[in-house]
Amino acid sequence: MVKAVIFDIGNVLIEWQPERHYDRIMPRETREAMFAEVDLHGMNDEIDRGAPFRETIYAWAEKYPTWRDAIRRWHDDWIEMAAPEIPHSLRLMKALQAKGMPVFSLTNFGIGSYDYAATHYPFLREFDRDFISGHMGVTKPDPKIYQMVEEATGLSGADLIFTDDRADNIATAHTFGWKTHLFEGPEGWAARLVSEGLLSETEAT
Repeated sequence: MVKAVIFDIGNVLIEWQPERHYDRIMPRETREAMFAEVDLHGMNDEIDRGAPFRETIYAWAEKYPTWRDAIRRWHDDWIEMAAPEIPHSLRLMKALQAKGMPVFSLTNFGIGSYDYAATHYPFLREFDRDFISGHMGVTKPDPKIYQMVEEATGLSGADLIFTDDRADNIATAHTFGWKTHLFEGPEGWAARLVSEGLLSETEAT
């Protein structure tokens, strides 16, 4: 029986499409050239493992003078980049909690970037338990982060159902026996929660 529901955040509760943001502020060909030259997602991985938010991005910017100002915008435009929230997913989170079902986060997110995002998205402070990679020093899909969740909660296997938009993150959770759902949109996740008996059709709308 499911005893807690675990949500990823990026592309589950908040859209996370950095390339889309840069396409709004520079020609697409320019953006593609920058992403080809600079491993911006690798830079973000460092932050997700606990590196300081602003300092890491600004240091990377200095390494690539051609792209210096654009790289800095990864920090300066963070809220515009991590946007918008996905309203139906947020309703599902609140509906589960309204029924007394604990809802946890399990997210690859930096310490400073999460704190900043929470000023714009108050629901990020409303999980029953937070599992934020920056604080944990390890990111999905490393098995260690899933083990840390189990150790902290005392829950394991089919006690947990987890949704994430990345198949590799889901695959590792599956090896722990967690129930899993590859998030491809809130409608599918809603249907899964109904099929698990966690929400009614009405509650999942």
